[in-house]
Amino acid sequence: MYATDVMIEEHANISRMLRVIKNMCCSILDGAAINQRDFADIIDFIRNYADANHHQKEEHVLFPEMVEHMGPVANTIITHGMLVEHDLARSYVRSLDEALKLYDKDPRTEYKLDILTEIMAYANRLQVHVEKENNVVYPFANRELSEEIKTKINDEVRRIADENEKTGFVVKYLGMLARLEEKYNPLAYVAAPEAS
Repeated sequence: MYATDVMIEEHANISRMLRVIKNMCCSILDGAAINQRDFADIIDFIRNYADANHHQKEEHVLFPEMVEHMGPVANTIITHGMLVEHDLARSYVRSLDEALKLYDKDPRTEYKLDILTEIMAYANRLQVHVEKENNVVYPFANRELSEEIKTKINDEVRRIADENEKTGFVVKYLGMLARLEEKYNPLAYVAAPEAS
């Protein structure tokens, strides 16, 4: 289905940002300073590309159709699974934003720990969430929704994509992602060797 193909592509971009986040956190653990501009860009990407753009396609287009047309199993997966996880991710970002403000006023180690805790909680939760949607939720929708409902969903996602194309929305956020990847991904952090 076109709509879920678009959402999977967006997940790939979100996962790229999750890799940036992990590398940036590792650099901070290795002594790098908290870069408020980079964190501001990451929060902007999360709130706009991942949430306002991607999650809203799910919450306002795909998920309501699944709940309405696919029965109690879909209702449970969506209402008590995916939507709860979306809200949890938003709470991590709110807490991250607050920790960054506190650290900016008073750069205490405690606030630095809060920053790292919240951003990595977000990154870890979202990666698991992405895998669930790609491997369970979207295939379930593709298999069980009628062609008529799939067409309705596809048309609405296509309309959103066309609007994003006109405004340069995707270009802006993929450019931001590329800049952060260029800065943080060459660090190529790997797990520390096991103690002997």
